[in-house]
Formats: sequence, structure tokens, C-alpha cells
Amino acid sequence: MVDVIKTIAVNKFNAATIASLQTDMIAIEMPVALIYNGISHVVMMATPKDLDYFAIGFSLTEGIIQSPNEIYGIEIQTSPKGIEVHIELSSRRFMALKEKRRNLTGRTGCGICGTEQIDEVCKLLPQLPLLAHISLVDFTDSLKYLKQVQIVGEQTGCTHAAVWLSLSGEFIAGFEDVGRHVALDKLLGYRAKQTNQQGIILVSSRASYEMVQKVASCGIEILLAVSAATSMAVDMAQQCNLTLVGFFRGEKGVIYNAKERLNG
Repeated sequence: MVDVIKTIAVNKFNAATIASLQTDMIAIEMPVALIYNGISHVVMMATPKDLDYFAIGFSLTEGIIQSPNEIYGIEIQTSPKGIEVHIELSSRRFMALKEKRRNLTGRTGCGICGTEQIDEVCKLLPQLPLLAHISLVDFTDSLKYLKQVQIVGEQTGCTHAAVWLSLSGEFIAGFEDVGRHVALDKLLGYRAKQTNQQGIILVSSRASYEMVQKVASCGIEILLAVSAATSMAVDMAQQCNLTLVGFFRGEKGVIYNAKERLNG
């Protein structure tokens, strides 16, 4: 099992005083290579846990697969340099991947590193139906679930979280990672394996266009973000009819689009 936390020596300061040598804990960040049918496709920097769900979620949100059933197997191999996640795709999906294959190196907080053309940035998203409706009063205490899943973050202050909540506000699942995109991919990978996929997504980060794109591509109608939304995120939410909320604090927030899914 790969460690996810490391103890190091540090000096801390308060005002003008620098303390003597102490220990502190930091989150481990490692290069994770996703390898499809023997061919390396992408290297992302990630927290080395829940990588099977990450592989599924990334494959879904990148359009490499349309269903987890198109992945026949996942094998995780660890080395001192990083982690290789070997994914066995169906022949049809692998042939399609080879046609559009690109090389990119992902960095923490970056979702499009290595994209070759502007047209590749914004993907065509489905128009979301108006099937999901929630009462905001059911979500006033939802922020606690972000902390609940940030086990590494609680000790290091170094991770983002994404949680899946039912339409009535109950916790279903959640994942953390040093990268907000990776945390969301892990959650979407987990969700894709479940029979009942109703619910909404809450993330500890800002709502960038990549977060909107990932959520909408999986058919989720409501995204709550603790921080602000970017202009591209709002534009994309409007195009696909996603309910997008930023600065979510449980009892208050900013509704950027599609308020008709929300009741007070």
C-alpha cells in the first residue's frame, strides 16, 4: 500500500519569532500514468489512493469510454518514480482512442495541459434535463461532508474534496486529492459504478470550466462549489443548462444559472 502522508522537519514562525525544529505532515503527491492497452496516454499529479476510481472517472470525463463496462481490467503498479495505472479497454474504445490520442502532462490545478488546439478545450455537452430539484434548506449542513472525506487534508491542509449528495441532502460518497480535478474524477468514477446515480455534486474548490464540463458530461444537473465560478464555467453552465452555485456556505450562495432546480 502506498503512503499518502509524509512527516518532515520544519521551522514554524509566529510574528518575529522562528520556532525550533519541529515535525509536520504533508500530503504525498506523485506522478500517476494512465496507460491504455499498453500505451501511455497521460501523466497526472495526484494523491496515490482510490486510483481505480480515478481511472474510471478520467476515462469517462475525457470521452475515452461511455460506460465503465468498456474497461475490462485495471492494474496498479508502483515504482519509486511514480505509479502506473494499466487500463484494459475494449477493442472498439481503444481504436477510437488511438484516433484522437494526445500527449499531455497534468499538473496540480491544471486541467488542459498539453491540449493541442483551442477547439479541444470546450467539448460539446448534452443539454441537461430538468429532472433534479432540491430544497436548499436540506443542504445547510452539507459542508461538513467535505471535511468528513478529507482524511489526508485534515492532517495536512493540502487536499480538495468532492462529495456526492442525494437530492434530499444525504451523504452518498466523497473523495479527496491534491488536485481538484482528480478528486472529482475519483468521485465520478465511483458514481459510474453505482446503480442509482441520482444526486448532486459539492466541491471544495472554485467552479472552473473543467469542473462544469466533467459534471455535465456525466449527466449531473446541479454543482455546488465553495468558491467562485469563472466566466467560462458560467458560459458552459448556460449552454448545457447546468444549475451552478458558487460561494456555497450552506445557508447562502450565489446562483449563476438555472435557479429553477432550487427551492428555498
